[in-house]
Amino acid sequence: MPDTPMTSSPSPDATPDGWQLLPVRAARLAALGGLPAGALFPGLPFAAAWWLLDLPGGVPAAAAWLLVGALIGARISWRRVRRTWWRLDDSGLGLRRDLWWQRDTRVPTSRVQHLDVRRGPLQRRARLATLVVHTAGSRFSAVVLDGLDEDDAERLRDTLARQLDQDADAL
Repeated sequence: MPDTPMTSSPSPDATPDGWQLLPVRAARLAALGGLPAGALFPGLPFAAAWWLLDLPGGVPAAAAWLLVGALIGARISWRRVRRTWWRLDDSGLGLRRDLWWQRDTRVPTSRVQHLDVRRGPLQRRARLATLVVHTAGSRFSAVVLDGLDEDDAERLRDTLARQLDQDADAL
């Protein structure tokens, strides 16, 4: 059987150099998760201050602050996912995150110990998955790529595992 290339078929969101965005449905799911976080912070402190200081508008204004906070949390979560790219090539897995701080993570195939694909109930409903790449080092060394299309997650896992087997056979 011929070797399959390390790169998967590029999505319409792929850059010319092979970096692929996470799917939009992953951003929607992240935004849904960001709603309660944003309502708690910054929404709740502003709402409590507004209500406790007896500022104009009273309870409706305080509730509006909760809503504004929830929307801020959803927006930040949406942008975080839409600013995450991944790439699989001959040397391993690359991951870029770029919201406020830029992170560029590279996992060489030789450092991969084992791979997991996880799916929660909401992820299964949205046809998404989380790829966990456990690396050599301490027992807490892992690279987590959340929000992948489930087909991409399985393809990445299988391709990296196949590459690991080929490297082990070469020794």
